[in-house]
Amino acid sequence: MKELPMPGPLSVAQALAQAASLGLARVDAQMLLLHLMHQPAHARAWLITHDSDTLTQEQQQRWDQLCALRLQGTPVAYLTGSKEFYGLELSVDSRVLDPRPDTETLVDWALELMPEGQPARVVDLGTGSGAIALALQSHRPAARVIAVDASADALAVARSNATRLRLPVQFAHGSWLDPLSGQEPADLIVSNPPYIRADDPHLAALTHEPLSALASGADGLEDIRRIIAQAPTRLKAGGWLLFEHGWDQAEDVARLMRDAGFGQVQHRHDLAGIARCTGGCLPEPA
Repeated sequence: MKELPMPGPLSVAQALAQAASLGLARVDAQMLLLHLMHQPAHARAWLITHDSDTLTQEQQQRWDQLCALRLQGTPVAYLTGSKEFYGLELSVDSRVLDPRPDTETLVDWALELMPEGQPARVVDLGTGSGAIALALQSHRPAARVIAVDASADALAVARSNATRLRLPVQFAHGSWLDPLSGQEPADLIVSNPPYIRADDPHLAALTHEPLSALASGADGLEDIRRIIAQAPTRLKAGGWLLFEHGWDQAEDVARLMRDAGFGQVQHRHDLAGIARCTGGCLPEPA
């Protein structure tokens, strides 16, 4: 019996069509294929002008692996090893959360509160890849930005990003504001802490990301409560505390902040119009 010929090499266009037939989102397939072909993540026009280019056998094998891993839920950023955030190209892997575009809302708000040219002392709690801290430092070079994380693995990723980007962020290892005890109080504290309820069914789709950076007790507010309790002794009078939180937690976080004595409590909305961030100001002494 005559053997069937082995399928020929895939072209770029055929690789994208294959991914679509498997159910892979088009943008994900484009990002993965650009990575495979050693092209910049934003160079999608390259896929059109090189649609007839063929993959090598090695590239084709790797392409199959990348598609399979993405279909199993592995974030694209983990597969490519990088993620753009606020104009910065960050190295990202499974030791840290995949930075989300909605977190840029928190950066926008923080920058509003950081006058240009002023040496504001800013603390980023739960820094992960360093996304927030590095974005703030890159836009406010005079600021003194300190990034804190309880995970030594996460800090290793953040330090590596800071070194590669040549941004002078300082780092501290420990739980929330604990490692800053006895230091000069901050002008601004920002945090994108864990805020998902421990029993939230959506966690099942996030198994590739570190659980410690996602879940926070029965109502998802355990870490936010702790930060709010610590913040008044770590902030200057007139300083601000800003959080990113879940889509339905804005009023709960606002209540917790008001109960702790914060004033001017308000929200910022994400790209979908959801109240994604809540913050308040520590009042001046009467």
